[in-house]
Amino acid sequence: MAELLAIYNEGAGGADDAARTAAMEMLRGGADVIEAPAGQKDLDEMLDAHPGRDVVVLGGDGSLHVVVSALHRRDELGTRTVGLVPLGTGNDFARGLGIPLDPEVAARIVLAGRPQPLDLLVDDEGEVVVNAVHLGIGAEASRRATPLKPALGRLAYGVGGLLAGVWSPGWRLSVTVDGRSLADGRPVLMVGVGNGVTIGGGTPLTPGARPDDGKVDVVVALTTGPMDRLLYALRLRQGTHPDLRDVVTDRGREVTVTGEPVPVNADGELSGPTARRRWTVMPAVWRMFT
Repeated sequence: MAELLAIYNEGAGGADDAARTAAMEMLRGGADVIEAPAGQKDLDEMLDAHPGRDVVVLGGDGSLHVVVSALHRRDELGTRTVGLVPLGTGNDFARGLGIPLDPEVAARIVLAGRPQPLDLLVDDEGEVVVNAVHLGIGAEASRRATPLKPALGRLAYGVGGLLAGVWSPGWRLSVTVDGRSLADGRPVLMVGVGNGVTIGGGTPLTPGARPDDGKVDVVVALTTGPMDRLLYALRLRQGTHPDLRDVVTDRGREVTVTGEPVPVNADGELSGPTARRRWTVMPAVWRMFT
């Protein structure tokens, strides 16, 4: 029987007690499960206490990011397979991998025990990105959406994106992918680096991305006019923004962004502004039940 450590954060946004209970009952029916309501501060304690167990994350992208970051830091990505029962607000990584949003169905996938090797992004400060990182308008949209989430749920991301699209002035940035220049100090509205497909609860930032192909998809919006910014925000929600005239795309293993300090959103975690950041793909360094 599989031995699992089921980790969840009771205070995380989007958590549903009934859904989590149903998922836990399903997991207990097919595995030896230890339940670990662990926040970031005591996650290491839980992992230390139960060495060798595969980890199931009952939560969203933020919870998954915290767990994968901890396993990377502890050099345990190669020894523990990760399962995901998506109970967050956006659940973007699950969407991109095709993991069902129904918690009981997702739990059955974990019990089936079919691990898939996946890529990971690591920046020059040692921080990891599981799903996607975006700079500029995307991070600004997330900042504007945060206070709206309690009332609007997933709709908050769309409202925040529209507000940011109208008002954000852009940042002068240089962007390279494997040494190729996508922007050279021009005003940039947004830089998106996708290991997964969507952000913000289903917005297709990098529609063709796959988290298991050894590369990331990069999109750079060089849009500056007010109406162009609004059009970009609307097309971003539809996933057709790469077709716009002032949007450039590429794929590669290393992405560098330098220039004016710009806000950053990595797996839903806001940081910055930063004037320089580099991300490198680590191919097939962790596994998830899919």
